[in-house]
Amino acid sequence: MTAINKVTVLGTGVLGSQIAYQTAYHGVDVVAYDISDEVLDKAKARFAGLAQTYKAEVDGAADGAADAALDRIRYSADLADAVEDADLVIEAIPENLDLKRDTYTKLGEVAPAKTIFATNSSTLLPSDLKGFTGRPEKFLALHFANHVWRQNTAEVMGTDSTDPEVYRRVVDFAAAIGMVPIEIKKEKAGYLLNSLLVPFLSAAGQLVVDGIAEPEMIDETWRIGTGAPMGPFQIYDVVGLTTAYNISAAGDEGQRRFAEYIKENYIDKGKLGAATGEGFYAYSVE
Repeated sequence: MTAINKVTVLGTGVLGSQIAYQTAYHGVDVVAYDISDEVLDKAKARFAGLAQTYKAEVDGAADGAADAALDRIRYSADLADAVEDADLVIEAIPENLDLKRDTYTKLGEVAPAKTIFATNSSTLLPSDLKGFTGRPEKFLALHFANHVWRQNTAEVMGTDSTDPEVYRRVVDFAAAIGMVPIEIKKEKAGYLLNSLLVPFLSAAGQLVVDGIAEPEMIDETWRIGTGAPMGPFQIYDVVGLTTAYNISAAGDEGQRRFAEYIKENYIDKGKLGAATGEGFYAYSVE
């Protein structure tokens, strides 16, 4: 099978930037796409921060590998330019169905016929999107966990239209960039990881909106009772409260109440999570 040597990542948020950097770190040429040069300027700072994190946490990164990865990343706010020679496009844009469908419609018109499309959607099924890609046989889900250099799972999930050879190419690609490919046999909203994580986080949100306890007490209870390093609201901050809002707003009545709670008390006040310096907790942002 042909190797994947050129990758475009759509979206340079917390996870999109990590996917792009991890890919570049493992020797693959990457184009980082976002909607404006202003957003990309912020992304460049995020990539520089990732290089420092890798130097501190990844063996061998301090010997020049982390800086070399930055040289393999090109930036573009023009979709056609960003994907003009891509073997694989990984979509990591906000968790909004209409936005993703619109993006794939445009992407299908400008990407070369050879290009494979992969969504990093946390909760949406690839079948919800495949009809908008123009190439359902070359479309599947490739889902990464936050902190990809350490929590290095890559969940691979196709649809009933996905070409088995395309599926294998993406599995091989995931392994080549240092991930552990998690091969999922059939479509499941939330894949494996989020099928476990989302109900856990939703339960924590319900406790808050029902007035049972404050986020800090819920986190402390979970950490003490289970030995886990983080509680659910610390996880929300890492994931980002905009993502948490988008997922919760599409849920049941209790989840929608939590979406309104975080919008009113955090998002509307600019508290979007760890990446911005404050969410449920305050953080030092360099």
